[in-house]
Amino acid sequence: MNGWILAAGIVLGGGGAAALWGVTTGPPARRVIAQNLTTSAVCPALLLFAQGYGRPAYVDLALLLALLGPVGTLVFARLLSGEPERERTSAWGLTWAAAALGAAVVVALCVAGGPGRAMVKLLAIGVLLIGGNLIASRALAGGFQGVRGG
Repeated sequence: MNGWILAAGIVLGGGGAAALWGVTTGPPARRVIAQNLTTSAVCPALLLFAQGYGRPAYVDLALLLALLGPVGTLVFARLLSGEPERERTSAWGLTWAAAALGAAVVVALCVAGGPGRAMVKLLAIGVLLIGGNLIASRALAGGFQGVRGG
């Protein structure tokens, strides 16, 4: 076991425990936030596993997850927006912590890998992961001002 695999295990364990707690407790809005957190924890873990095991295919899985995870969260946010008694939940602390984790993992892997095509893919994953997480969290917190219905 090397340091990359250990870091991936820590990220997956911590993020998985927080997401499991969020999914099993609370209202539906908290469960959707936990689903978003799951994406934000599994994607960096896949990147770390890819580096640790030397398997570039894991990076492709992380790219797919970074693209589809926030889209799924936005779909659930849209479905929950019609509930009249829906309480507005906010998890900006978790959102910024997940964004910082994603940025730290992407920067560390870019430094370890050096310049090249793999670095461009890592940066694209980082932008998708962080941007998608911020947009999805904003949608769950009550939407965007000036936008009707969301």
